[in-house]
Amino acid sequence: MTPTREIYWNISAVWVMYVLLIPTLLIFAYGIYRRFRLWQLGKPEQRCDLIFQRIKGLAVYGFGHARILTHRYAGIFHILIFSGFAILFAGTVVVMIHEDLGLRIMRGNFYLYFQSLALDVFGLLSIIGILMVIYRRAVLKPKMLENRWQDAVVPLLLLVILLTGFVVEGLRIVATQDSWANWSPVGLAAGKFLSLFLFTDALRPAHVFLWWLHLLLVFGLIAWLPYSKLLHIFTSAANIYFRSLEPKGAMLKPMDLATAETFGVKTIDQLTWKGLLDLDACTECGRCQDVCPAFAVGKPLSPKALILDMRHYLHASGPRLPAGKATATAEDLPLTGKAIKEETLWSCTTCMACMQECPVFIEHVPKILDMRRYLVMEESKFPETMQRALRSLEARGHPYSGASASRVDWCRGLNVKTLADNGPADYLYWVGCSTALNARNQEVARAFTRLLQKAGVDFAILGQEESCSGDPARRIGNEYLFEKLARRNIKVLQSHKVEKIVTTCPHCFNTLKNEYPQFGAAFEVNHHSQLLAELIKQGRLKPSGGLEGKVTFHDPCYLGRYNDTYEEPREIVRALPGTELVEMQQNRERSFCCGAGGGLMWVEEESDKRVNNKRAEHALASGSDIVSVACPFCMTMLDDGIKSRKGERDVKVLDIAELLNGVDNARARLTGESTLARGGEL
Repeated sequence: MTPTREIYWNISAVWVMYVLLIPTLLIFAYGIYRRFRLWQLGKPEQRCDLIFQRIKGLAVYGFGHARILTHRYAGIFHILIFSGFAILFAGTVVVMIHEDLGLRIMRGNFYLYFQSLALDVFGLLSIIGILMVIYRRAVLKPKMLENRWQDAVVPLLLLVILLTGFVVEGLRIVATQDSWANWSPVGLAAGKFLSLFLFTDALRPAHVFLWWLHLLLVFGLIAWLPYSKLLHIFTSAANIYFRSLEPKGAMLKPMDLATAETFGVKTIDQLTWKGLLDLDACTECGRCQDVCPAFAVGKPLSPKALILDMRHYLHASGPRLPAGKATATAEDLPLTGKAIKEETLWSCTTCMACMQECPVFIEHVPKILDMRRYLVMEESKFPETMQRALRSLEARGHPYSGASASRVDWCRGLNVKTLADNGPADYLYWVGCSTALNARNQEVARAFTRLLQKAGVDFAILGQEESCSGDPARRIGNEYLFEKLARRNIKVLQSHKVEKIVTTCPHCFNTLKNEYPQFGAAFEVNHHSQLLAELIKQGRLKPSGGLEGKVTFHDPCYLGRYNDTYEEPREIVRALPGTELVEMQQNRERSFCCGAGGGLMWVEEESDKRVNNKRAEHALASGSDIVSVACPFCMTMLDDGIKSRKGERDVKVLDIAELLNGVDNARARLTGESTLARGGEL
C-alpha cells in the first residue's frame, strides 16, 4: 500500500473554505496596499541594483538570521519559529498542488518524510520557539522590550493555531487508525492523549469543529497580518533586500544645493521611500536602544523610540498626503521639531552602533542628520557652541574658535617636508585639525612622524594649505559648508597630484576615503594604524618596548564600525614586547563611543550625561595600565574621562603611534591638562 492520506477526511462543504479565502486575501491585500501607498510618499532612491548581491544578503541576514543570532536566546526562538512556519507553509503548498491542481505528489516516501515527519517536527520546534517568546516576555522581561497587547496576542494566537493543527491531525489519526501514524509522532501523541477523554463517537464531531476553528484562526491571522506587528515578516525581508550596498562611511548623500527648494528633512514626505520602509520594518526588538551611548547615559535619544515615533507620525499624517507628491499640506505636518524633538537629534554621536546592531538594517543615522540639516540650514537652530565651531570653520578653516597655534607648529624641528616646497611624495600625511591644533594630540603627530622617518617612508604634509576635511560641518548638518570645504581640499590635493593619503584621524580618514569620491575625487586613504601595521610586517619598524603592562584598545567608531578596521591597531599592540592586550567588555563592532562624534566634541555637557565618562569606566574595568587609542577625538574624551574616574590608579591614555614609538617613563604620563577644552577653546 502506497503511503498517503485523504486530504479532506471528515470535512464536507469544502467550498466554504474557498469562499472565506476570498475576503481574507482581499483584506490582506488592502492592508499591504495601504502601507505601500505610504512608502510612495517618499522621494525616489536607487536601491534596485546589484540584484545577486541583494539576494545573497537576504539569504544570509533574512533567512539565515545572521544578525539576529548574535543575541543567542532571541536568535534561537526566532529561527525556530521562522523555520517551523516556513516548512508548514511549504506543506500547505504541497496540499494545494496535490488536491487543487490534481498533481498527486503527496505519496510514498515524500509523504512520509516531508508531509508527515518533517511537518510534525518543525511544527513542534515552532511551539518551543513560541514558548520561549512567552517566557521571555512574561518572566525575563528584558529592559529593551516594551510589552503591548499585541506582544501577548500574537504569540498566543500562533500557539493556538499550532496546537489546534496537531489536535486535528491527532483526531484524524486515532479515528482512522492511520497505518502511517508513527511518521506523525506529535499528532499521534496528541490523538492518543485526547482519546483518553473522548468517546469514540465524539472523535468525528470534535475533529470537524476543531478543523473549522483552526481554519478560521489561520484565515484571521492572514487577514490581520498587514495591520499587526507580524507585517515585519515582509517589511523586514524587503528592508534587508533594499539595504545600502555602498561603503558604510558613504551613507550620507550630497544635496543638490543649486536646485533644492528646501534643505534637509522637515516633513515626513521628504524622506526617501526606503527611509519610510525603514519605519515599517522595525520589529521593536530594542537592540539599537540597548547599544546607544546617548541612551545609556540618560540623554533624550532612543533609536528605537525615534523610529517608532516617526512610524506613528507617518501613519497619522501620511494618509492626508497625496502619494508621491510634496504639497503645501505637508508644511502643516512638520516632523522635525514636533514629532521628533530637537534635543533628541542633538544627542546623537553618529557612532552607528544602532545601525550595526539592527537585524533588519534600519538606517537611523542618515535620518537624524537629514533632520539636523533642516534645523541648521533652514532654521539656524542648533547649540551655540556648534555655531561657534561652524563660524570658525568658515573663517579659519578649522572648528576651534580660540586656537592660536598654526598647522605647522607641531612639526618644528622634525624636518617635515611640505608638498608646496618639495613636490610630490609617496604619502601625504593629512594631519587634521584635532591633531595639529591640540597640544596633547601634537605629541601623537610627532610620534607618528618619527616612526615614518625611521621606516624610511617618503611623506610630506600640506602645512598651511591644509583645511578641515569638513566632517564636523557635515555631521552637525551644514551640508553647504561641508561641500565648500570638500571642493576646496580636493582642488588642493589634485593640484599636488596626491595619490596616497595617511591620517591619524578616523573622521578625516572616513571623509577622505568615502565621502570625497561623491565629488569626483578618489584617493588611496590609509589610517595610521593600517600603515604602521604594514610597516611592522615588512620589518621596516621593529618595536623595542619601553612600555610594559596591560594595554586595552578603544575602537574609534569611524575606524571600526564605519570602516571595519579592527585588527591593525591590535596587531601593533601585540607586537610590543612586554605588553599584554586585554579587551574591554564592549569592543570591536560593539565598541562604546567616546562621545565626541556628530559634532558633540563642541558641546559642553552635563557631567552626569557624558558618554566619555561611561567609556572611561569600561576602560578602567578592564584592569589595564594603558588605554590605547587611535583617534584625536577619542584621545581628548578618554583622557578627560580617565582623569575624572581613575581614582588613585596610574592609568595612561596613549595613541598607538606613541606606544610603537616608545615613550620613556618620564614622559609616559602627560600630567598637564589638555590645552583644548571640550567646548572647543584653546
